Amino acid sequence: MKIGLMISPEDVDGTIDKIAGAERDGFSSVWMPNIFGSDALTLLALAGGRTERIELGTAVVPTYPRHPHSLAQQAATVNAALGGRLALGLGRSHQLVIEGMFGIPYDRPITHMREYLTVVRDLTRDGSCSVNGKMYRVNASLKVPGSSAFPILIGALMPKMLELCGELCEGTLTWMSGPRHLSENVVPQLAAAAQRAGRQTPRVICSLPMCVTDKSEDARATAAKLFGHYGMLPVYRACLDAEGVEGPIDVALIGDEKKVKAGIERVRDAGATDFYAAIFPDAEAARSMSRSYDLLKSFGGSL
Repeated sequence: MKIGLMISPEDVDGTIDKIAGAERDGFSSVWMPNIFGSDALTLLALAGGRTERIELGTAVVPTYPRHPHSLAQQAATVNAALGGRLALGLGRSHQLVIEGMFGIPYDRPITHMREYLTVVRDLTRDGSCSVNGKMYRVNASLKVPGSSAFPILIGALMPKMLELCGELCEGTLTWMSGPRHLSENVVPQLAAAAQRAGRQTPRVICSLPMCVTDKSEDARATAAKLFGHYGMLPVYRACLDAEGVEGPIDVALIGDEKKVKAGIERVRDAGATDFYAAIFPDAEAARSMSRSYDLLKSFGGSL
């Protein structure tokens, strides 16, 4: 299982320094969310000038706010800047965000994602697309010098989206999905969908909150504040229910080095091909963050 790192966007120089440091420290990949801060794809493109080998991915870029041709154009340009190291993670986001904050209809999410993926995939691999769907009608071309085909991933957690992922994508990016949900639902459903489509099983790229600490209760209290709201979003609530746990703190990896490593190994044994941690602090912020980072670093990019 490959070991990566989540880096949340900060100021430009600080973010690029962290990405360059992750490469020096042997991580296989860096994943960057695209929520309400800096644009992840732009920062990854800038990081290309300071890195040479590490895979750089988005986890995830929301699809509804961006036309698929525009996103394909941006992603292909970033991939060219990275010398082919981009992993484009896409996601529908949530109705609360898309409708409540952005004022965009959150219509037919499965149909939306199927057509969106088809446009992006065809443009970035074949240089043209002809999609006349229910939500997108795109007949266009795209030529970005220096780019080539790159992995397209989606946040697939439930059966219909996993079926779509198995048919069209190179991997799923999971969040709030523990080892039970991975082994009993995500991995077998994804494998079955890929087999029906005559494809290899896509990657299962798992992310969970992580804190290496001797003060587990402090860390759990912090986790409840930082991640508790995910338990109220329908798709993550379904993941937690499938895991058989009450809330996000119950899937977070919290404890000393031995305990957290065992938790990561359970994720690996459940069928994940990649793991990247969302490191968070306990009361002794600097020390716990450093211990968490050092544990991941000790794996040398894989476990």
